[in-house]
Amino acid sequence: MTPTATPETHLLPCLVGHAFRRVALRCHGARSNPPLVCVHGLTRNARDFDALARRLADRLFVVAVDLPGRGESEWLPDPAQYGVETYVAVLAQVFAWLGRNVAFLGTSLGGICAMSLAAMPGQPITRLVLNDIGPFVPETAMRRIADYVTASPPPFADTASLRLYLRRVHAPFGRLSDAEWQQMAENSARPLPDGSVALHYDPAIAVPFANTPPAALVMWPWWEALDLPVLALRGANSDVLELATAARMAGKATLLSVPEAGHAPALLDAMTQSAIRRFLLA
Repeated sequence: MTPTATPETHLLPCLVGHAFRRVALRCHGARSNPPLVCVHGLTRNARDFDALARRLADRLFVVAVDLPGRGESEWLPDPAQYGVETYVAVLAQVFAWLGRNVAFLGTSLGGICAMSLAAMPGQPITRLVLNDIGPFVPETAMRRIADYVTASPPPFADTASLRLYLRRVHAPFGRLSDAEWQQMAENSARPLPDGSVALHYDPAIAVPFANTPPAALVMWPWWEALDLPVLALRGANSDVLELATAARMAGKATLLSVPEAGHAPALLDAMTQSAIRRFLLA
């Protein structure tokens, strides 16, 4: 693999409701390469895919999306718009911007969006990687996620303090080095005017969770409608993608268990990156 150029951020105007909002696309590699769209989890952002993109950008045009309200994308004035319906509509506009078939990698929420899109007639996704998400998420896991996102922490004095917080709440991401946790903290930090930092997302993304009682997520009809190769990654200790769900998915998907991880693997280890590369370039 040859070295790749510095990633570029493209701000795409996307129609959300009755207004256009800026959606940030972090692009790695040559646009002439086949595109891979990557979408992060609930409170994360496009920088989560930087390390993986470095492994792929010699052969793929990796487009990591900041969903509205995350990273460099615009915050939405109406918190009720923070939901899968909005994200799917935005991603459809990303597909239109690319103008060709795509591979798709979705972590958690990103995978929910991917299944929603890939089940639609005429959709352009040719290969799908799901990172610790499937067509069923139990109510207990949904409640844990709701509790986490609605308990947004106060600002942190610096990225070192943020790093300690991330190591605690995101321990299920797997065994990361000190340098990897520090990089994640830097990628997760939103500078504030007083010199402190906050997590790089709009706290209002929690409003829909606060207004809706947690319930199991059931997407089996979407799953049954899929007709494309799927690589399903599962953190070996995940409470989101249960073993029984993964076993039922095995009829349509190639399964890979990521050791020493829960929800959701950080995609930083060589074994997982190599498996994703092989699958996408097959």
